[in-house]
Amino acid sequence: MAKKKRNVPSPSAYQADKPATLKDLLNPELLQKLKETSETLKATEAERLEKERQEREAARAAEQKRRDNDFEYLLENSDMDWKRYK
Repeated sequence: MAKKKRNVPSPSAYQADKPATLKDLLNPELLQKLKETSETLKATEAERLEKERQEREAARAAEQKRRDNDFEYLLENSDMDWKRYK
């Protein structure tokens, strides 16, 4: 038994059958503007997230500094067994 050859449609015929996409229909200048706007928004979002991270880090550092000056907190959270040294 010989194998049958399958007809594979040529890529150009397949491309012609595809409907036009929005990218094909848009003006290239408008498409470029949209890409720039998208990049700007992504950069702005990244800056906002970095700023929030820095604020959380600063708040955590301030809280740690406040706790380091609180003797009661240090005494309660120390690893040493103070009862042994009475």
